[in-house]
Amino acid sequence: MISDRDFASIVRETKAVVLSAVRSHLPARYFYAIDDVVQETYIRAFRALEKGSFRGDAAMTSWLYTIARNESIRIAKKLDREEEKAVRHADKELLESVPDDGPDADDLAAMIERMPDEYRGVFSLLLQGKKTTAISKELGIPAGTVKSRIFRGREMMRRFRMEGCNG
Repeated sequence: MISDRDFASIVRETKAVVLSAVRSHLPARYFYAIDDVVQETYIRAFRALEKGSFRGDAAMTSWLYTIARNESIRIAKKLDREEEKAVRHADKELLESVPDDGPDADDLAAMIERMPDEYRGVFSLLLQGKKTTAISKELGIPAGTVKSRIFRGREMMRRFRMEGCNG
């Protein structure tokens, strides 16, 4: 069993190494989650120390670096899945947001034509049934950029529809 005081000492002595591991292995777009990764790293380490799983074959810093690396990779994969799920939901919502009496294919094409080029390219591929990752690769832009263009493009389409209703 490890005391709270001993564990606090370990955290103080190793936090630079853990942060280094996280920054090295967590994609920059997920840096907002650094605190979560560090916390999960120390929770896993604490549990292992409680169970006596740390054998001491390696230095404590090496062991914690490995845990932090693995946590960074695990959480990045989790965040990737969450992003993909959000995009699938947004794609579905986009297609469902067109009411039955809403724009037909010609009106939709006209709205896409009114968009700036960077949005037009994303929506053309989206309407061909391509997923965010495929659009990202085809256009050579990050997936996050594709997602933000889908979001902003949907807002443009709503404004275009409102303009059509009002005038």
